[in-house]
Amino acid sequence: MKTFNNHTVRDYATMTVAILLSAAGVYFFKFPNNFSTGGVTGLSVVVAHLLPWISATGLSNLLNIALLVIGLMVLGRDFGVKTIYGTLLFTGLLFVFEHFIPLSRPLTDQPFMELMFSMLMTAVGGGLLFSVGASSGGTDVVAMILKKYTRIYSIGAALLMVDLAATIATFFVFDVKTGLFSLFGLIIWGAVLQASLNTLMQQRYFHIITTDDELIRQFIIHEVGRSATLFDGHGAFTGEQRSLIITVVNSRQAVLLRNFIRENSPDSFMLITNTSDVVGKGFRSIM
Repeated sequence: MKTFNNHTVRDYATMTVAILLSAAGVYFFKFPNNFSTGGVTGLSVVVAHLLPWISATGLSNLLNIALLVIGLMVLGRDFGVKTIYGTLLFTGLLFVFEHFIPLSRPLTDQPFMELMFSMLMTAVGGGLLFSVGASSGGTDVVAMILKKYTRIYSIGAALLMVDLAATIATFFVFDVKTGLFSLFGLIIWGAVLQASLNTLMQQRYFHIITTDDELIRQFIIHEVGRSATLFDGHGAFTGEQRSLIITVVNSRQAVLLRNFIRENSPDSFMLITNTSDVVGKGFRSIM
């Protein structure tokens, strides 16, 4: 049985905050304004308008639970615990919001402002979930099934087409204004999600050319808490022996390492590059 450690606790704490943000953005800003920006919640906005006996919240919860059951039946052990937790928490929060904070109309008379809040909250929430390899269920479950059992190479593009179709339907089910808001919201959501991912997952990639390789190696291992790879080399102009140290650290660790080298090995040469896609032991793998 898998034991909980600090890393696991941190992941689930991040998921909880992310899903709270997403659920609040959906319930308080997306549903009351009939914004359909794709996914299960976007589809629920459109269908619930055609079926007045069920709310968008209720339909969203039914679809999410149905997809959760299908995912468990079809994927079995491949269905992640984090996806189960995310789906149940998301549907639970929507249920609590609807029963304890019922809304019959938008919170304000400023739909554009509410659109921005909805997209920012759901996009940042989505970015946090993605950064810990989790999801809140919904169409992500469909993607998992398609990935395992089909030869569709661009699942992301297929799901985007579904999202776009739900958004376009808003023009016909509601009105042009709501459709334009939804379409613009879908674009903003994608941009903010990508920006959130870049910020959350950004790492610093160091190339250090130095003669103080042992001093820097010890600092990286014992003070920064990372590892590194060392290569032997020599200067092209001087012909002197040099070491090339390569390491990847987070933003806070990068400040420590850079300041240490500046103070203790001022003749060292550093190349520092930002990267948000690091795959391997000690880092998350994005599939």
